[in-house]
Amino acid sequence: MEPPLLAIEDLHLELSTFEGRARVLAGVNLALRRGEILGLVGETGCGKTVTGLSISRLLPSPPAAWPRGRILFDGRDVLRLAESELRALRGRRIATIFQDPTTNLNPTFRIGTQLVDVALAAAARDPAVLGLPPGASRRQRRRAARAAAVAMLERVGIADPEARLDAFPHQLSGGQRQRVLIAMALIGRPDLLIADEPTTALDVQLQAQILALLAELVAERRMAVLLITHNLAVVSQVCTEVAVMYAGTIVERGPVAAVLGRPAHPYTRALLAAVPVEGVPRGGLASLPGSVPDLLRPPPGCRFAPRCPLARPACAAGPPRPVALGGGREVACPRVGQAA
Repeated sequence: MEPPLLAIEDLHLELSTFEGRARVLAGVNLALRRGEILGLVGETGCGKTVTGLSISRLLPSPPAAWPRGRILFDGRDVLRLAESELRALRGRRIATIFQDPTTNLNPTFRIGTQLVDVALAAAARDPAVLGLPPGASRRQRRRAARAAAVAMLERVGIADPEARLDAFPHQLSGGQRQRVLIAMALIGRPDLLIADEPTTALDVQLQAQILALLAELVAERRMAVLLITHNLAVVSQVCTEVAVMYAGTIVERGPVAAVLGRPAHPYTRALLAAVPVEGVPRGGLASLPGSVPDLLRPPPGCRFAPRCPLARPACAAGPPRPVALGGGREVACPRVGQAA
């Protein structure tokens, strides 16, 4: 088996606040190979987005600090790279679809300008991105970049893409802006795509189109995708693997069918029990007692223990070690045998 394109090992992230240092991530471990789509799921505030931003070091430091762990991309630890080396990766080999198109598109530049600039930046490091030989002229590069922008807008479902290149972000709907962000991330032909809630602002039909496009590009280019989402239906539809996150820790991970079909960790079970289904009356969804822990003062052991129906005093002794269940599954719960 080929080595992972992305390997996150024992990653810890701390953020400085006025009240102290919040221990946002605590020992995160993930692996992602070419041709795979890994779904990262969990409730709001559990650390999914900051995990994605850490991969390409897009969190400002300070306030962010990574006191322990490694993020290996193609064998290189991005936490040890110089800023110039990171710039060579961002947008070309590692691309991100950000969650909020309103704040991630420049309102003063036309859509075409922003897309073409990304394509040209990627082509400066790899001319093959635009299908050009290394000695192509500036005019040829710009013409090819504009053609690539039109083609990518069309692939993400933008009507009349040639005309849309001349529009400013405020002239597009929220769904159109979201699709522009998706096009901007894909135009550099990345090896790794970090997609943070890429279909949130889209209707069901467009959502299915974008998910089909991602699956197509994964098969076509052997791209790896980290899909950050709340939507378990999306995970079951397109992901090959899934990791469940709670309060900055990975509590369960493995093949999608196994984790969603036979959840082992108490939190995964609670998360699936809270999914609305037909026939459940108003107020009838399952809920967990208690609240998410304060990450300024997290519990000493398992972060889920204060809310866990299976918790015992030993759960507070230290972070739980992952338990291998076979078939590529791991669960961070020493009582998983009793939970099954």
